[in-house]
Amino acid sequence: MDDLALRLQNIKEAGAYRLNCNMDALRAAAAQTGFALFEADVAAVQSKGEFLAAIAQAIHAPEWFGHNWDALADALGDFSWQPAPGYVLLLHNGGETLGLSAADHTIATGIFADTVNFWKSQGKPLWVFFC
Repeated sequence: MDDLALRLQNIKEAGAYRLNCNMDALRAAAAQTGFALFEADVAAVQSKGEFLAAIAQAIHAPEWFGHNWDALADALGDFSWQPAPGYVLLLHNGGETLGLSAADHTIATGIFADTVNFWKSQGKPLWVFFC
């Protein structure tokens, strides 16, 4: 197993990071580990609603997804429709703000951090990468 795949399996290191590797290498490492990989291109996002819709589409959110912050937190902390030994959420083209207002960006990154910690407590890594 290559170094990136081994690193993805390290629960202690899981978190939200700016991607500093080749996306194809990340995709290959996620496949090698059996992790679910969700990708969202957020280049066109200009609002909370558009951001939530892009994430919902990327994670193949169930019909109960309510397109609000609570629904995002619930969906990212569930993944019962996508069982896997770990999860990778890759957000493309979001820039520094992911197309969100400062307040919404703070909420989104807080949800990512809380969800990473939840999955760590469940013995599974969740990685969120921004590129």
